[in-house]
Amino acid sequence: MSFEISNAQRAEILTEALPYMQKYYGKTVVIKYGGNAMINEELKLQVMSDIVLLHLVGVKVVLVHGGGPEITEMLGKVGKETVFVDGLRVTDKESAEIVQMVLAGKINKNLVNLLQQNGGRAIGLSGIDGHMISAEMKNPKLGYVGKITDVDVTPIKDVLEKGYIPVVSTVGCDSEGNVYNINADTAAAYIAGAMQASRLLMMTDIEGILRDRNDPTSLIPYVDLKDTEELFASGVISGGMIPKVECCVEAINHGVKKVIILDGRVSHSLLVELFTDEGAGTMVVKDKNDDSKF
Repeated sequence: MSFEISNAQRAEILTEALPYMQKYYGKTVVIKYGGNAMINEELKLQVMSDIVLLHLVGVKVVLVHGGGPEITEMLGKVGKETVFVDGLRVTDKESAEIVQMVLAGKINKNLVNLLQQNGGRAIGLSGIDGHMISAEMKNPKLGYVGKITDVDVTPIKDVLEKGYIPVVSTVGCDSEGNVYNINADTAAAYIAGAMQASRLLMMTDIEGILRDRNDPTSLIPYVDLKDTEELFASGVISGGMIPKVECCVEAINHGVKKVIILDGRVSHSLLVELFTDEGAGTMVVKDKNDDSKF
């Protein structure tokens, strides 16, 4: 459905957004991007456009991306079966090379290109560049799936300082040159913590934390770390939401002020979250009794 907006209404919308733009001006916001928002081409263009808008109004945006479906597709093309254990992709040496090729190559550069087509200035980075993400083998049965041992965000800060949007693919390496597949949620949490980001926005393909997973209207909009413990214990947080919320907790413990699990299927969900009172998804904070706005 389309409708006309008058020039006066456009001006009113911009005026209403101004306090939020001022609130986030000069602040660092890390966006973890993947899932359906990456698969759907129309949504992908909207997300890139929204990121450019945030950048142009002075928000320091860091885009961290995954790319599971495209990795699976490429592995299939070379005849390699995809196996998951506890939600993590079993990755042998050859698969690790394909992960690096797809994430740091095709997907990363496509996102950089889309940002630039929308008027932004972007530079692609991988966790290998500048030894940004140091890792070790998480579990021998998983192969080259990495456990993060250290994060050095100097390359990201350098790119931001030069006025570019950093686009980070989540592969890591060790001192011997081995390349590791890193879970994108985990990488985003560590990077956001190291950047002392004001917000980590984790775009996913569900509404947020639901009290009843079968009822989208049961969204829990606001939780703190104590709440998450209770929700884990009661089984409300279960299945695929467990690692996502664990990453939220990880980010908060590393110094991120607020983490939002965001429905990437909703048009302009980034702008709704940052530039309106309504917000979107579930916000995770350290302590709800802390009145600090940032």
